[in-house]
Amino acid sequence: MTARRLVVAGVSSGVGKTSIAIGLMAAFMKKGLTVQGFKCGPDYIDPSYHAAVTRRPSRNLDSWMLPPDIMKEVFVKGSEGADVSIIEGVMGFYDGKSPTSNQGSTAEISTLLDCPAILIVDCSAMARSAAAIVKGFQELDPEVNIAGVIANKVGSKGHYQLIKEAVEQECGIPVCGYLLKNKSLEMPERHLGLVPSIERGELDEQLDQLGEAVAETIDVDQIYQISEQPVLTAEPSLFRRKGASEVTIAVARDEAFNFYYQENLELIEHYGAEVVYFSPLNGEVLPPEADGLYLGGGFPELFPEQLAKNKEVKQSIKEAVEEGLPVLAECGGLMYLSDSITTIDGKTYPMAGVLPGKTEMQAKLASLGYREISGLPNNYLFKNGMEVRGHEFHYSIFKPAGQLPGAYRVSSRFGTGEEGCLYKNVVAGYTHLHFASNPEVLDNFLQACKEEKQHGG
Repeated sequence: MTARRLVVAGVSSGVGKTSIAIGLMAAFMKKGLTVQGFKCGPDYIDPSYHAAVTRRPSRNLDSWMLPPDIMKEVFVKGSEGADVSIIEGVMGFYDGKSPTSNQGSTAEISTLLDCPAILIVDCSAMARSAAAIVKGFQELDPEVNIAGVIANKVGSKGHYQLIKEAVEQECGIPVCGYLLKNKSLEMPERHLGLVPSIERGELDEQLDQLGEAVAETIDVDQIYQISEQPVLTAEPSLFRRKGASEVTIAVARDEAFNFYYQENLELIEHYGAEVVYFSPLNGEVLPPEADGLYLGGGFPELFPEQLAKNKEVKQSIKEAVEEGLPVLAECGGLMYLSDSITTIDGKTYPMAGVLPGKTEMQAKLASLGYREISGLPNNYLFKNGMEVRGHEFHYSIFKPAGQLPGAYRVSSRFGTGEEGCLYKNVVAGYTHLHFASNPEVLDNFLQACKEEKQHGG
């Protein structure tokens, strides 16, 4: 594994972390290096950018959802074969789950991975004051390694020289370069529907321009030198293959269903299953060899007419569910399994009709944040009070028809309540589970698939 790694951190949200992280990835790629992208936290829009540039799956690093040793293993495994790993931070450097600790923050992740941070500062309305900001970030936690600074949104090269002189004198670390104010280099406004356009390659030209801009005014070679650190190792435990494949899990994956933690997909295989992908959006029916179905999150609300027209796909899934197929449906998967989706303009489209109830889109955010969940009665994924961690982010509301039993007991900073629903062997809810937070939940899912396969046989 490469020893080269760095965190691109920001003093706050909106300072240009994503643009600069992607620009550095692209600049390193232009030098012929193999680059691995990571994103702090549960975000899945930024990883789509990373993957578009690096041509490697980007991975989420989350020190709240995952125990430290597991997070380190995810990083070490993901970095295999890369010349340099670039971790894009989340929010401000010290922002995480708690206002009184580093828990879940970019700072905590950088410390756990012994990783230098390049701090991005919006310098659009300051000069010497930039040094005060950097100094504060250095001194809040002496364990962090802020190894360099990039000045973003500066007015001119002369303006940059003022910032560089002040920061290097007062903080003792290099200012590695700058980007001028330039709206053409800003990323498109981030929204959920952006991911399909990234994956279609519609933003490739803009991403390439970011790489050129970074290489022009940022000392990429200096940052590459900063990234060299002692080799990080992790004892493999999570990804140790448990045995030969005994069942086949179908995974819906296309422009409508594309939010999966990379580790979740890999763990399914490591825990004794074969994964086959299919596209409900493109009219591919449930693979007949499937012993279980994983319907992940995504954007069914962007393609309701096309999904509604694919009647054979919907029928294949509904028939399998009625015959007892174990199904884990998260967010977009829950929406697709409902009777219908009503879009923001008031149009209603029939969906798979597995779960009695309707999904309605709304203009305001319905739910956002980390979740700690445990199963309600008859949820075969959760046994003996076990818990798993995950994340919610959605604009839709599912309105069940009748009395569907709930799937989870959810704890968040807002309190505790029920979420999701159970139907036959379907476990559906809005929470995106991270299997690595408690792999027993995956064991239970695959065991249910084995039992149903034996029963069906």
